[in-house]
Amino acid sequence: MNEPPRLPEGSFAAWSRDRLALACRGADECGDVWQLEPGIYVASAAGPCEAVLHRAQDFARASSPLFPPLKRSSGAPTSEERAHAHAARMRGLRPQAVAARIGEIAPGAARFADRWPTGRDVEILPLVRDALAGIGVRYLFSEDAPTLLPFASQLFLARELLVRPSRWVWPRWMPTPARRFRTRQQVAFTDALRPIVRRRRSSGRLGDDMLGQMLQPSSHYGLLPEEVILDTLPGITVATFETPSRAAGWILLHLARYPQAADRVATEAALLPADPAATTSTHLDSLRYTQALVREVLRLHPPSWLLTRHATRQTQLADYTIDAGSTILVCPYTAQRDAREHSEPDQFQPERWLDHSGSPAKPGVFLSFGTGPHGCEGAALAMAMLTLLTAQTARRYRLGEPPGPEPGYQVTTFGGLATVGLRLRATLRS
Repeated sequence: MNEPPRLPEGSFAAWSRDRLALACRGADECGDVWQLEPGIYVASAAGPCEAVLHRAQDFARASSPLFPPLKRSSGAPTSEERAHAHAARMRGLRPQAVAARIGEIAPGAARFADRWPTGRDVEILPLVRDALAGIGVRYLFSEDAPTLLPFASQLFLARELLVRPSRWVWPRWMPTPARRFRTRQQVAFTDALRPIVRRRRSSGRLGDDMLGQMLQPSSHYGLLPEEVILDTLPGITVATFETPSRAAGWILLHLARYPQAADRVATEAALLPADPAATTSTHLDSLRYTQALVREVLRLHPPSWLLTRHATRQTQLADYTIDAGSTILVCPYTAQRDAREHSEPDQFQPERWLDHSGSPAKPGVFLSFGTGPHGCEGAALAMAMLTLLTAQTARRYRLGEPPGPEPGYQVTTFGGLATVGLRLRATLRS
């Protein structure tokens, strides 16, 4: 899953909803790429956004992980160790690996639907986040998930504190309260994970989950060092449920606002096995309209709506000569509403993804998971989780918003596009 945007420090760190409006105006008034201020450019149309994300040699991803490696006597991971860790993660996250484990993902989605309190307005994002955390942590750690889930929840809280807007911009080396809390939670997670890693290695029962894949020796790299595994997993653990939770809020809101679309999802979901554990990738593939609805919501409301890249050298982008060291802000929110790529781009039309002209593989039309060398590692897992959660929810309930002229949520943009405080009411389908 993509990390939330880590914006440039200084005055620009105050990016918020009014900046989102500015980005939209820029897309209409300033062209496909425009200069926000000296050294900061916005790519707001599909073509330039796709180009920036693919040109990793010119536009590097910002290196500011939320959970940087802990200080150790052995030093930071080498570039070869980072490449080995990435390859090991992808063995567990590639589409084929996710497809093979759909029967482990589906029960968590069904439990979320089963436990939704009916007949009253409920703030839904905390419930969604807990459900997706359970699914994501189990996908990573299988039978060891119950041990690690409480620590994963604390890592999420540390992440929330770190990205909270602040009046002050502190140097990265300064141990602010939020950074000290982050380090404590990262150490606690690592201390809980270390004996699991050692037990699996000493027993030879590595497991077929993602941790097991990271413990498998590589023919090219050999064994991945224990410390590299421990440093890699805090970030990916939070990513399995943090960004999908924001997406799920928008999806459930659309089920409430578009009852005919929800009915169509419910019709598809009625064909799923009564026992969620019997769900297979074939069942998931049969949820064509549900997947189209999920993709359409992500197009309109990409959870990671702004991605940051830095120019590594002087280069050309559209009509601009970009100097080395400049910041380029890639805006999937505006790119995915580009009228040259989507007819009626501001309209909710899941059907657009059901024909070949709406293929997400077409360059620039779908960037919610990023693209190129730094695209979201967990895109397949996120789509599976969100599709099954959507199907199981619509299968059981009709959703509605609280009455009144104002929406029952607030849109936030700093840590990602989210429906904070979203309240919905579920009534059982007959």
